[in-house]
Amino acid sequence: MLTKPYEMTDNAHTCDLDAVILNYAEGGRVFRSVLIRDGRAIMARLSLDRQGFELRRDETNVSNFYDASEVRAVYYPEVERLLKVAVGATRVLAFEHDVRCAARRGVGEVRGPVHVVHDDYTEKSAPERVRLYLPKEADRLLRDRFAVINVWRPIKGPVRDTPLAVCDAQSLVEDDLIPTAEGVKHEVYLFRYSRTHRWFYFPAMRTDEALLIKCFDSIRDGRARFTAHTAFDDPSAPTDAPARESIEVRALAFFSA
Repeated sequence: MLTKPYEMTDNAHTCDLDAVILNYAEGGRVFRSVLIRDGRAIMARLSLDRQGFELRRDETNVSNFYDASEVRAVYYPEVERLLKVAVGATRVLAFEHDVRCAARRGVGEVRGPVHVVHDDYTEKSAPERVRLYLPKEADRLLRDRFAVINVWRPIKGPVRDTPLAVCDAQSLVEDDLIPTAEGVKHEVYLFRYSRTHRWFYFPAMRTDEALLIKCFDSIRDGRARFTAHTAFDDPSAPTDAPARESIEVRALAFFSA
């Protein structure tokens, strides 16, 4: 159900961006001009269960995010601890990650930013992750509520080039979702454009900040279940801004009694 737009705080210094071009890719490349609001102005009101995203202050002990072994050994447990506290899960399993940097794309497993409005998992592919990574426990775990959460963090900061935009889940409706498996390793959602979509970003994200994005929630009680997101070209970024370097870890969160 759609809710009223946010009221910005009177004394907040905001960095809203008007006329930003996003690629909705609904049946092809469909470019739309949207307003992207400064999420820092309303951070205290954000919730994974309402908007589908929130920003957390979170330190890390990882020294090299380009070392996949260190990421799995050090960062995955950090993400699991963060999400247990953030969402109140009884169990969390970090299961995969992507490192992104346009300037280093193709070096090892480094990928570039994704300039398409999408959500990482669907009604089909989310439970498939449980069966893939926890096959012996899947039937039991899938009887209770579970979620898939993306933890997105800059490797170097502040981020000026190609930040991430997230769409308020309260401004999405089920008809916006377009499931597709074309060109991806599992089914994801693309989205139909709507003028009701409310977009946000967090300017100049630092390395001690983590953006939590709810990609799927199995519960159907009015809470956010999917969150559209995309990289975008910030029209206010300096022309010499260094290429964005970021890591995203995807994790399963379980809420069994």
